[in-house]
Amino acid sequence: MRSRKDAPVDQLGAEHCYDSSAPPKVRRYQVLLALMLSSQTKDQVTAGAMQRLRARGLTVDSILQTDDNTLGKLIYPVGFWRTKVKFIKQTSAILQQHYNGDIPASLSELVALPGVGPKMAHLAMAVAWGIVSGIAVDTHVHRIANRLRWTKRMTRSPEETRIALEEWLPRELWSEVNGLLVGFGQQICLPVHPRCQTCLNKTLCPSAQSF
Repeated sequence: MRSRKDAPVDQLGAEHCYDSSAPPKVRRYQVLLALMLSSQTKDQVTAGAMQRLRARGLTVDSILQTDDNTLGKLIYPVGFWRTKVKFIKQTSAILQQHYNGDIPASLSELVALPGVGPKMAHLAMAVAWGIVSGIAVDTHVHRIANRLRWTKRMTRSPEETRIALEEWLPRELWSEVNGLLVGFGQQICLPVHPRCQTCLNKTLCPSAQSF
């Protein structure tokens, strides 16, 4: 079901939004910014915002020199854009002051940054540093893992789901489960009115009968 890799996340996810020709430090910063913008936002909207930011030269220094009003106009209409302007500015200042303009290379330091949650931090570690630190669980992964009963009991939050998944899913599969399930959630296992009739899991899925 995911073999064609044609879901929005496959073309417009955070790992596709950075400038591949930029220096490594700038690429890593752009990955983090894309992840910060992506929260509560469709991939198409995040990609558009990143395109506008990159057109102006997207670096720590350029963001710190951009006034809040202009930055807000550039990232709008991402979800909670006003709050994200504040978090982006605060995080960029920290990166400049404490990390020489780079992003931290540890999970604990990443989640300590304003506006960076566990899902973003795990994806940043994987995409920016090439390190699999854990399973990145967003609303799609959280929803689908519970529908498929991949958790021993129903979990109430993405972070709870991450812990439950990591307990049984082999570590060598951690890096691919996010992309697989996000695309699956965008195309078939939708939040409302999932397309169970076209899903190849319909005879295996404990939740298929309830829709």
